[in-house]
Amino acid sequence: MALTGNRPLAAAAAALAAAGASALTAPALTAPALADSGARTYQAVLDPLNHQKGSGTLTLELDGRTATVTEHYSGLAGLLDGEPYPHLQHVHGGAEGRCPAPGADADGDGVVSTAEGEPFYGPVRTTLSVRGETTPAAGTDLEIAPHGAALDYERVIELDDATLASLRDGTAVVVVHGLDPSLIGEKARSAGSDLVPGVPLSVTAPALCGALRPMAAHGADTGAGTTGGTRVLGAGLIALAGAALALAARRRTA
Repeated sequence: MALTGNRPLAAAAAALAAAGASALTAPALTAPALADSGARTYQAVLDPLNHQKGSGTLTLELDGRTATVTEHYSGLAGLLDGEPYPHLQHVHGGAEGRCPAPGADADGDGVVSTAEGEPFYGPVRTTLSVRGETTPAAGTDLEIAPHGAALDYERVIELDDATLASLRDGTAVVVVHGLDPSLIGEKARSAGSDLVPGVPLSVTAPALCGALRPMAAHGADTGAGTTGGTRVLGAGLIALAGAALALAARRRTA
């Protein structure tokens, strides 16, 4: 005679099987999807422009509007008229999201000026100053620019909508300005700045440049692992359901 408890057991087994099938077919949460709701990290590799010899990297950790900017560069001009050389630097954006090639030198002086490079990296979005303002209006303030041939920089700043949009759409570019005059031709050495009246072109022309690109989130390669874990769970539920159904069948024939 069949036991009266077999119907609830069979129902439970069917529910487990349905849950297992759902786990197998449901879309898994991937790492990029999770990253969309949290902090993001961007990095730029700073390569030399205009015959310069420097290099560096910049990392921007974004949490909402708050950005922690960490930067290191070296090899730039160290002195200007016997004083530490000011190197204006900015996040540009809203254009092509890349650094200009030498062919962008429209006037043939051997240097790509800031204005000649703007179609590639766009206007200033955020000024990476050492203190005070970070707005585009502060972009030519030599007093609050980093000074010297090398820099270890860390600053927490708030980003405006234009900068955030440039990061999202992939057009954000870091540009560090200030050329070593000994590395450029006479025509460019004697030219005036297209940004700041009364200073040489070399002071405001771009020396380092790098596109800001999102870095892979920690564990970003675990998307497949997440899917695999879901599938293992689904398979386990189905196996458990099978065992329950087998037990129910034995009870019916007992």
